[in-house]
Amino acid sequence: MMQSMYERMRDRVENVVKRGSISNDYIPDQREIEAFSRWTDEFTPQNHPPVIQVLLERGKDKDITGHDMPNLVYISREKRMDSPHHFKAGALNVLLRVSATMTNAPVILTLDGDMYSNDPQTPLRVLCYLLDPSMDPKLGYVQFPQIFHGINKSDIYDDELRHVYQVQLSGMDGLAGPQHVGSGGFFRRKIFFGGSSETPEMNQDQLTRKSIRSKEVLAIAHHVAGCNFENQTKWGTKMGFRYGSLVEDLHTSYQLQCEGWKSINCKPKRPAFLGNSPLNLHDSLNQTMRWSVGLLEVVFCKHNPIIYGVRFINLLSGLGFAYYAFWPFWSVPLTIYAFLPQLALLNSTSIFPKVSDPWFFVNVFLFLGAYGQDYLEFILSGGQH
Repeated sequence: MMQSMYERMRDRVENVVKRGSISNDYIPDQREIEAFSRWTDEFTPQNHPPVIQVLLERGKDKDITGHDMPNLVYISREKRMDSPHHFKAGALNVLLRVSATMTNAPVILTLDGDMYSNDPQTPLRVLCYLLDPSMDPKLGYVQFPQIFHGINKSDIYDDELRHVYQVQLSGMDGLAGPQHVGSGGFFRRKIFFGGSSETPEMNQDQLTRKSIRSKEVLAIAHHVAGCNFENQTKWGTKMGFRYGSLVEDLHTSYQLQCEGWKSINCKPKRPAFLGNSPLNLHDSLNQTMRWSVGLLEVVFCKHNPIIYGVRFINLLSGLGFAYYAFWPFWSVPLTIYAFLPQLALLNSTSIFPKVSDPWFFVNVFLFLGAYGQDYLEFILSGGQH
């Protein structure tokens, strides 16, 4: 139902863009006319005002069986050519602020568009952690590993990235907690607002008592979704998802831990969420390039995990985040190893020790140890050989 509603709305939006205008006969609903009235001939994907449309409101909209439907709100943040949009981090911060004006729920979920819920018990599992009085009060979020469907059981190309999403997350869980992996994370809202989810522009005691379709609520929602709202504020530095890197998940969760917040890895037998992995080389390379650029931005910023991180979190956690951040540098020895043996062979030069050389056993140990570790981690994380 939600997908069909979204597709119909998307078609109407695209039609309005092509025509450059909208007629009352085409969209008879007054609320939709008010939403589309913001769109002009100059509208482009990179230059347009904020558009917020309430599709469903809890307590007022019901399904065919008469049960209440949850709130469903379409949000398109404002974009201007002269204002940086900060990629995914900027979009998430707009969602944080707009949702605060409408519902101000204490727990929020980040979920990529290509992932879906696979277990209806997942929210209950999260509440068991967040509401447990015996848990650390500084527990900021619960992270679920990314699991992908449609992958061969052997997974010889490691499309599921088990080493990153399952093995390493479990290892970081023994310290201050795992990093956020961009999806499947349940956060306490207050950790993004410096401990409080209220700002002068969003008086929740007044707003959350009103209908999310009310003009006052929508006016404030449009205001906080604007490009200029973050000017001269702490958004992106001390509040919300942090700017400065394409990998906002690592960058933000790392800084949250430096501020004292902790996380926990929840790995039930039934995957909480399932998603799609890159299906071809082009998509895989694009994703890897984006990750590499973002990680290098973390390395060369003032919040470098080694220089900055080890001062605010324990040494092992700092090195754990540094392992992620310095991951792109592995491309250098891998590239050398891919070409050097062949070049040495063509030039009749030996780069490996002979069997009679004592260093030969060191090479054998490193070779067997590396592949043995990968094999063991693959099996322990549920892989099949």
